Amino acid sequence: MVPSRTPNPEPRTPGKLRLAVLLSGSGTTLQNFIDLIAAGRLPAEIVLVVSSRKDAYGLERARKAGIPAVVLRPKDFAAQQEFTAAVFAEVEKARAGLVCFAGFMVKLGIPKRWANRVMNVHPALLPAFGGQGMYGHFVHEAVLAAGCKVTGATVHLVDNEYDRGPIVLQKAVEVRAEDTADTLAARVQAAERELYPQAVSLYAAGRLSVRGGRVQVLPEAKA
Repeated sequence: MVPSRTPNPEPRTPGKLRLAVLLSGSGTTLQNFIDLIAAGRLPAEIVLVVSSRKDAYGLERARKAGIPAVVLRPKDFAAQQEFTAAVFAEVEKARAGLVCFAGFMVKLGIPKRWANRVMNVHPALLPAFGGQGMYGHFVHEAVLAAGCKVTGATVHLVDNEYDRGPIVLQKAVEVRAEDTADTLAARVQAAERELYPQAVSLYAAGRLSVRGGRVQVLPEAKA
């Protein structure tokens, strides 16, 4: 990736991108990454998991996979800036090259040195149905209440506003007449499981460039 002219300082295992995964809950996105890496379908290694809750099941998933994990709770810090500094201190200690939000339910400031190196997946087609308080079932319920015929998933780069960073990839999902928030969520989550690893793979291959606040997917290099 070309992260606004900022170099990637982390050492790399040949062909592998070092990931730090941030979560607050069950860790299904983390498990998807773990499974794809094990299957040789995601050119990355997870070097750190950070949880904002000590009871998050994602910590157990990390333990089973032998991934180092740390708990950093916002309430243990006097200000957001201190929490942000602690999170990125752990990320940098682990020498991660990309940070992936995976159900991380805490507002985090993004240091300038990490601009365009933090990703998130959102359960709608941004910029629709984004912003503070729009997560999980709240999104799907809003989509159904609005009578939308199409929703989907968005992978975007994280900046200092909720769900406003440059869009990397999107995938549309049909909204069916008989849908409930649960049935719609299941299909959107299936799209997320496909889309998020694809975006990480593009980053790992150096095929993402950010120009003018927009992400361009570069052609695959010829052999």
